[in-house]
Amino acid sequence: MSDSRNHTSPPVPEARGATRAEATPRGVNRAERKLLFPEGPAADPAGSHHERRIRSFRPRRGRVTAGQGEALRRLWPTWGLDIDGRSTLDLDALFDGLPVVLEIGFGMGEATARMAADDPGTGILAADVHTPGQGNLLALAERQGLTNIRVANGDAIILLREMIEPGALAGLRVFFPDPWPKKRHHKRRLIQPEFVTPAAGRLRQGALFHCATDWEPYAEQMLEVLTACPELENTRPDGGYAPRPAFRPVTKFESAGLDKGHRVHDLLFRRR
Repeated sequence: MSDSRNHTSPPVPEARGATRAEATPRGVNRAERKLLFPEGPAADPAGSHHERRIRSFRPRRGRVTAGQGEALRRLWPTWGLDIDGRSTLDLDALFDGLPVVLEIGFGMGEATARMAADDPGTGILAADVHTPGQGNLLALAERQGLTNIRVANGDAIILLREMIEPGALAGLRVFFPDPWPKKRHHKRRLIQPEFVTPAAGRLRQGALFHCATDWEPYAEQMLEVLTACPELENTRPDGGYAPRPAFRPVTKFESAGLDKGHRVHDLLFRRR
């Protein structure tokens, strides 16, 4: 989908007490990082009291480079949001009326930025818990003049269930989620019925639910779970995996896996 409107980059406020020349030291601890990014992504935006359940992720603050830290300080107040579960997002206002695709887990954001550049007529709400990746994607968006990306920090399940209205999304993408390969950890995998059912309900009719993985047992589970959801139908007439669509770039992570002989499976299901 393309957009003929001319978009201009929104004003980017300077974070309080920060200058463009400031750099974020590597290896800072959580308390120090909170001071470095006073208006940036929160460590636990929904609060540990919000609910008790097994999560498919671990918060990853990680080492933040100088460029990523600068991007977080300057751009988060404009293009970032914390998943706190306390309000419903107005996606029309957030993306200036563009149809919105939710991407869960974007790593360092290179593929997300590429998809946003190739399709400026679609907004991408990119959710992750990896602080360096959040900063990197914000920096990429600014450098490339992309105005159709917003970065969400926190638990995607809370985002879907409590902050997005039914039928609001034009698509959902889950590319290379953690496969949690050990059997005792399978319960942590994201693609489970308790996730897929509410996620499908947030899609508008005809919207794509697109997953990709290079872990064969997880691909089999994904296919089983998605096929069992009555609100979704496989775009493949044979009920199997789909070839990689042209709009999904090959990531560095994927390339490394392919070099090792991994097989990548794409699953494209449509909301009935």
